[in-house]
Amino acid sequence: MKSRLIYWLTYAGMWLLALLPFKVLYILSDGLCFLMHHVVHYRRRVVRANLCNAFPEKSAAELRDIEREFYRYICDYMLEEVKMLRMSFKELCRRMEYDNKEEYLAMIEKHGGIVLLIPHYANFEWITGMSSIMQEGDIPVQIYKPLHNKYMDAMFKRIRTRFGGYNVAKHSTAREIIKLCRDNKRVAVGMITDQSPNPNEAHYWTTFLNQDTVFMDGAERIAKLMDFPVFYCELQKQGRGYCRVRFDLITETPKATADGEITELFARRLEQTIRREPPYWFWSHKRWKLKREDTIQHG
Repeated sequence: MKSRLIYWLTYAGMWLLALLPFKVLYILSDGLCFLMHHVVHYRRRVVRANLCNAFPEKSAAELRDIEREFYRYICDYMLEEVKMLRMSFKELCRRMEYDNKEEYLAMIEKHGGIVLLIPHYANFEWITGMSSIMQEGDIPVQIYKPLHNKYMDAMFKRIRTRFGGYNVAKHSTAREIIKLCRDNKRVAVGMITDQSPNPNEAHYWTTFLNQDTVFMDGAERIAKLMDFPVFYCELQKQGRGYCRVRFDLITETPKATADGEITELFARRLEQTIRREPPYWFWSHKRWKLKREDTIQHG
């Protein structure tokens, strides 16, 4: 009962917020940014430690600039996701630009599906509108990790399906994609690929932003299972409330790649993206909490 009440109160508040125009939301975002950064100090130690370890070559002043811009970005991101509750499909398409659509669509047509490697970068949630560039009947599949609270989970699923996305729980990925393909559906499978895995999922380690880092390899395994071409989603902020994504082909033949090769290529591409414009990645995540010895211990 308590969880349901919290859900409806949260949903009502978010729904009212979503009614506000972007200009007003960004005024609220500026106030929220001040509170999170300078009053509440939201994960400030985590942000600073992550930035210092990732960019040892940068001066203290440069790191402070990135930190300040990150808090501005993360507050914008949160309110932009809320806005998705009421944003029209037309407005989403106007604010999210898609480059090199021809290659992306041709690969779906040729192979029956593709895998999109998506980072926690810029306005990545808005990629859910990619159904606007797909052929009628093709399905943009979003792989997600269910939240523990079933009511909050339902709310975020609702947000992410408003624009034609098909949500698939992480543990059901292979089964659901195989089922869609057997039903002669063509799919674009979007997978957030820079999350920190659980110890029992920690399969691929590499050096990333000067640190020993483990990556989830689920996207690579799905690509090889289905023999779907793999694309990297190169996201670039175009200003507040505007973003552009380019789909860069990593491989058309995933089964011909070595184990870990696709995941490594993703890590290298993401590192390039972050170094180009550092503030727009999720620095508040405890990305490096898992250590290699933890995975050895857990077998």
